[in-house]
Amino acid sequence: MLTCDLHVHSNFSKDGESSVEEILKRAEEAGLDAIAITDHDSVDGAKKALLCKSSVLVIPGIEVSTKQGHLLVLGVTEVIPPGLDVVVTVGIARRMGAVAILPHPYHVWRHGVARRKKSGMNVVDAVEVFNSRYIVGSANLKAARIAKRLGKPCVGGSDAHNARFVGFGKTYIDAERSIPSILEAIRAGNVTCGGKKTPLRTYTRQSINNTWRKIKRITRHVNLR
Repeated sequence: MLTCDLHVHSNFSKDGESSVEEILKRAEEAGLDAIAITDHDSVDGAKKALLCKSSVLVIPGIEVSTKQGHLLVLGVTEVIPPGLDVVVTVGIARRMGAVAILPHPYHVWRHGVARRKKSGMNVVDAVEVFNSRYIVGSANLKAARIAKRLGKPCVGGSDAHNARFVGFGKTYIDAERSIPSILEAIRAGNVTCGGKKTPLRTYTRQSINNTWRKIKRITRHVNLR
């Protein structure tokens, strides 16, 4: 049984705070067998991690900004265009041989696809039902309830934007220690998950920083017009 964190951001994400090297070091300290580097609309962090020496297996991935919200795609080293319908994006991921996972589908202010398109839950390979960045946990519980009703495999991830929190969300996978074996085990539902939540003060600080970044981008765009 492998212990994995399937949702980690490096500083190749605009809101990521830690280097790939720091993330891998923390993953080793946390006793993880594998992590997925899933930066926002970028595979640069994942590709860099693949070149690093580490006892932790790196699953390359990306968190795609679809038209309806975020989608994790595992097993890719090529960028998938953002802004497409989530169903179209899942189709692209499948043609690439990747696994498509719906992260934080019901989280408010977290680009949850299922809040905008209910059918998004139907088309993915698995659903993230434990995301460590939550306040009360109701969104995780709702995701778990509906994923189980639909017969979708349930996975977990830290959604760490700082290396300190790598491993706070975990997926336990009955697979060999290789990327193809892990991806196939996720598809087959040979997974369980759990973890602990990111401290509220950290979640709040990151949310405020993200909001300020968005305001600055909007202001800059308006000033350039």
